[in-house]
Amino acid sequence: MTVALPLEQMTVAEKLQAMEMLWADLSRDDAFESPAWHGEVLRERAGEKNFVDWETAKRDLRARLK
Repeated sequence: MTVALPLEQMTVAEKLQAMEMLWADLSRDDAFESPAWHGEVLRERAGEKNFVDWETAKRDLRARLK
């Protein structure tokens, strides 16, 4: 199945909403595995203390994209 979205006509907010809907659907599937490099990056960054919760991160990203 091919899905075409009118990306040129969508606002940034609409595009982010579409991405969130896709990610919510993908993340429900336990068959999806993170690539090996992802674990390596997480281990390297484990000592960093600049983490924020997901809702705060989304709000900050949306503010930057406006």
